[in-house]
Amino acid sequence: MKISIREIARLINGSVSGDSNLEISNVAKIEDANSGDLTFLYLSAFEKFFPSTKASAIIVKTGFAKTRNDITYIEVDSPEKGFFSIVKKYFTPDFPLSGIDPSAFIHQSASLAPDAAIGKNVVISAGCKIGANSKIFHNTVLSDNVIIGDDCLIHSNVSIRENCTLGNNVIIHSGTVVGSDGFGYNINEKSEYEKIPQIGNVIIEDNVELGSNVSIDRAALGSTIIKRGCKIDNLVQIAHNVILGEDTVVSSQTGISGSTKVGKHCILAGQAGLVGHIELVDKVVITAQSGVSKSILKPGYYMGSPAREIKTAQKIGVHLHNLPEYATKISELESEIKKLKDSLKQH
Repeated sequence: MKISIREIARLINGSVSGDSNLEISNVAKIEDANSGDLTFLYLSAFEKFFPSTKASAIIVKTGFAKTRNDITYIEVDSPEKGFFSIVKKYFTPDFPLSGIDPSAFIHQSASLAPDAAIGKNVVISAGCKIGANSKIFHNTVLSDNVIIGDDCLIHSNVSIRENCTLGNNVIIHSGTVVGSDGFGYNINEKSEYEKIPQIGNVIIEDNVELGSNVSIDRAALGSTIIKRGCKIDNLVQIAHNVILGEDTVVSSQTGISGSTKVGKHCILAGQAGLVGHIELVDKVVITAQSGVSKSILKPGYYMGSPAREIKTAQKIGVHLHNLPEYATKISELESEIKKLKDSLKQH
C-alpha cells in the first residue's frame, strides 16, 4: 500500500514542506525508519535521532527547525495524535467483528434462546467462559443471565461470570476475569473466617478496555461499576463495589479496595494502592507507587505513601533526602548547647 503525503496531510490537517507527491508505504519509529517510511517526532528526547533517521517523511510540531533537505515534513500542532490517526486509518489490521470460537463456553438458561444475551458483531475467542451454572447462597439464587452489548471483542481465556453486564464496544484482553467473588469474610466465635455471599454483579459500560489478567470482583450487594470510557491496564485488581468514573485510566499493578469510588477523568499510575471506602473526586492523578489512605476531595496531582498533594510530597522528599545531614547538624547543635550550659554553670 502506498499513500501520498498530500493525502496524509489532508487527513491530519497538516502543512507540507517538501515533496507533497511523495508516497510512503509504512510507518516506523524515528530510530528504526527506512526509506519509504513515515515517522514522527514530538518529544525532545528523540531529537537526537533526527539527523540520522532514514525516513522519507516526518510529522513534526509546527515551527520545527527543518535542517534537512532530503526529508519531507508535515507540520501539525500535535505530531503524536496525527501519527496515530494515520496508523488507525491505514495500518491497523482488520479484525473480523463476528464469530464465537467453538471452544468458548456460553451458558444459557432454559428460558433464553441461544445467544439471546449477546449483541451484534461480537467476537468471543478460544477458551472463554461466559456465565456459569446458577448457584445458591443461603437460599438466594444468582441469575446466570450475562449480557454482552454490540461490537465487543473478547480475547482468549476470558471469564465473565454470572449476571455480569457488558455495554457496547468493550474490549477485554486474554486472561481477565469479570465477576470473581469479592474478598469478603466474617470471623465467627471460633475465630474462623466465614465467607460472606457475594451476590451482586459487575457492570461494564460502553467503550471500556480491560487489559490482560485484570480481576474485577462482583459486588457483595448491588454492582461493581466500570463507567463509560475507562481504560484499565494489565494486572489490575478492582475489588467489590468499586465505582470507576467515566474516562478514568488505571495503570498496571494498581489495586483498588472495596467500596472505593473514583471520579471522572482520573489517572491511577502503576502500582498505586487505594484503601477501601474512600472517594476520589474528578480529575485526580495518583503517581506511581503511591498509597491513598483517605479520601481526596480536591482535583490535582498526588504522590507518596500516604499520598499527599505533589508539591507537599516533593518538599517532604527533599527533607528525607537531607536527613543524614540534618542529623549531623542537630548533633553539632546539641554539643554546642551542652557547652553553653556547662559554661553558664561555671559562672
